[in-house]
Amino acid sequence: MADIKLIALDLDGTLLTTDKKLTDRTKEVLKAARDRGIKIVLTTGRPLKAMDFFLHELGTDGQEDEYTITFNGGLVQKNTGEILDKTVFSIDDVARLYEETEKLGLPLDAISEGTVYQIQSDQESLYAKFNPALTFVPVAFEDLSSQMTYNKCVTAFAQEPLDEAIQQISPELFDQYEIFKSRELLLEWSPKNVHKATGLAKLIRYLGIDQSQVMACGDEANDLSMIEWAGLGVAMQNAVPAVKAVANVITPMTNDEEAVAWAIEEYVLKEN
Repeated sequence: MADIKLIALDLDGTLLTTDKKLTDRTKEVLKAARDRGIKIVLTTGRPLKAMDFFLHELGTDGQEDEYTITFNGGLVQKNTGEILDKTVFSIDDVARLYEETEKLGLPLDAISEGTVYQIQSDQESLYAKFNPALTFVPVAFEDLSSQMTYNKCVTAFAQEPLDEAIQQISPELFDQYEIFKSRELLLEWSPKNVHKATGLAKLIRYLGIDQSQVMACGDEANDLSMIEWAGLGVAMQNAVPAVKAVANVITPMTNDEEAVAWAIEEYVLKEN
């Protein structure tokens, strides 16, 4: 197996426990990997602003030579905030998605950097419950700025009606955008070809690391692309079946049992 030089980690359901914690053992194992010069890259649907606490816990916040992939690959950035690559929505894209979610009776939030524009709708968005660290601005659709770009849109709604509505999404939208669930109650809408694998491919090109030297860990549909793409794709025991199907390794334990720490010890620290 190639020497692993970069470990890409999803947060929810993977690195973090159910109560959103990083355990001491996990932090120790991540530090041991970093001490060997291995890059630890949090790879998430969140913006950098919602990551401060976790980057601080890892000791990589504000660092010039540490990197995070945010918005599911839409932004590749240094932990100083400097952007290496970005792919965004225009107002026209948001308009098309808003038209669709209104038709389906779903809410839609448009996100620009750390600000979430909660577009007024008959349905209430649950997104503020997931990411309270972000700034939420309620807005009528016609008041959204056409001068701004948007990193992604999200639909946060009760699971059963959300899953039913997903079946009704216009098929052509799947050709024009990346549409996937990242949690039971969360549907994400991203620009075409924005997913975690494309973000990682851009980052390793910048760093001069080979694809075979990347280990990726995840559990949800938005992790599938990077787990399939990485030299070593690791699915959590609690991962959705589609992710397990493409993984090289399925951990014997869940995210609540420090599965990431186990995988790094087993496949990186032992191997090196």
